[in-house]
Amino acid sequence: MWKSVQRAGRATAHLFLTALMAFGTWIFITVLLITAVGTLALVGVWLLPETVLLVRRIAGAKRNLTADWTGVKIPEVYRPLTGTVRERVATAVRDPGTRRDLRWMVAYWFYGALLALAVPLWPVGLVVDGMWCGLLRRKAVVLPLIVRLADLEADWSTALLKPSPEALLTARVERLARTRADAIAAHGAELRRIERDLHDGAQAQLVALSMRIGLAKRAYGRAPETALKLLDEAQAQAEKALAELRNVVRGIHPPILTDRGLAGALRALAASSGLEVALDDGGLDQGVRAPAAVEAAAYFVVAEALTNVAKYSGVTRAEVRLVRARRGLRVRVRDEGRGGAEGTSQAFGSGGESGGSGLPGMRRRVAALDGTMNVSSPVGGPTVIEVELPCVW
Repeated sequence: MWKSVQRAGRATAHLFLTALMAFGTWIFITVLLITAVGTLALVGVWLLPETVLLVRRIAGAKRNLTADWTGVKIPEVYRPLTGTVRERVATAVRDPGTRRDLRWMVAYWFYGALLALAVPLWPVGLVVDGMWCGLLRRKAVVLPLIVRLADLEADWSTALLKPSPEALLTARVERLARTRADAIAAHGAELRRIERDLHDGAQAQLVALSMRIGLAKRAYGRAPETALKLLDEAQAQAEKALAELRNVVRGIHPPILTDRGLAGALRALAASSGLEVALDDGGLDQGVRAPAAVEAAAYFVVAEALTNVAKYSGVTRAEVRLVRARRGLRVRVRDEGRGGAEGTSQAFGSGGESGGSGLPGMRRRVAALDGTMNVSSPVGGPTVIEVELPCVW
């Protein structure tokens, strides 16, 4: 009985918030009428995109309320209202999301008052279910109806606010186009970096090496000691050139990934990071390995994250966890540092995304593989970065 009362109480609270929001949408009719009249008269056409933005916020609040009850997030797909007034008006009118939100709002004016059906059920339920459960030891029959009303309201809201498959596909194509452009730009920047490193590093060392060998050949006949000294310097120069080449190769694809796999490479990375790292490799040493591109992206994400922990967090401990998911690889890095960033696009530690933390580069690497990346860093910590990279095992 007590569990039925608790569930009915939660359902009533949900229906109360629903009714409160429905009352707000009834008041919002005035804004819609003013916008409609102003748009038809052309003098208030600028009100249309602003009203659409308000409708989007109201629909977004309803999505969050419904998700709190059902535990399932309703995706939100809209075209951005940017540009001139004419462009914003055209986008607002043509966006299927606008028609979907207005259709939901009209229906919400009616089904948003389901609280009126739930309130009378309480006295009946307390009496009937009290006797039914207390005397006969059977399940409640009236109070669960309140929960069903809340479920019905959530189902209707989900059906009306959920984007169409075409809208989801369009949004996905646009997102892939953006990530493709970012990946191409990142690829070009990476090629320029490799070219610069080769030109300023290994190539310069090899040129100096060639000059020293040439001088040693000339001095060999008349000054053997000088030639020997020049050969020693040439050997040192060759070692420097090899080190430069190793650094370039490591920046493209760390050889340790090929030799040891992702788990082994991360253990070596953790050991050389200067931090006390608790690594849970999720059993990646066993079974099929992830594709090379996925392993490289995960490696660079962890490397950059640990670098930011050492630089900005103010702590010497970090946690790294890998999970072999059914549809991909999940990477989670956590530290108990000072945090201090806001939202989901903040910097790792406290350096800020524009403070050289490398988060934009991490996001580009992840987005290029159609992955997702979320960062949480409230003031005082902890800081958590989570990445999911899709792949087939």
